[in-house]
Amino acid sequence: MPRRISTDDGRVALDAVRAASADGATPARAAHATAVRYLLQLLAEKAPGHSVEVRVPPFGAVQVIEGPRHTRGTPPNVVETDAATWIALALGNEEWADAAAAGRIAASGTRADVSHLLPLRP
Repeated sequence: MPRRISTDDGRVALDAVRAASADGATPARAAHATAVRYLLQLLAEKAPGHSVEVRVPPFGAVQVIEGPRHTRGTPPNVVETDAATWIALALGNEEWADAAAAGRIAASGTRADVSHLLPLRP
């Protein structure tokens, strides 16, 4: 089981990512990874379950939303996006429809839409 990220650690990482982005810089990899994992953790807490897998390579993935449990192979409902898009979606800085239209979200399966769970409130 992955280590639970504390609220303080998550907020520090998010602040570091925001500050770097505001300066036009690339966030430190450790801060970026922690921010992504913290937001995935919040999503899993908000919508526990195993019917949709949300992937943000290379930093993490969670299974969310109640429904049929998937245990082997590629899940039937998958959402995948990059770290910057995930953070923007999770914080409400970008709309799901806009990111999907721009091709920054790959969603497959009938339940692969977590837009109703966003933004998260860290």
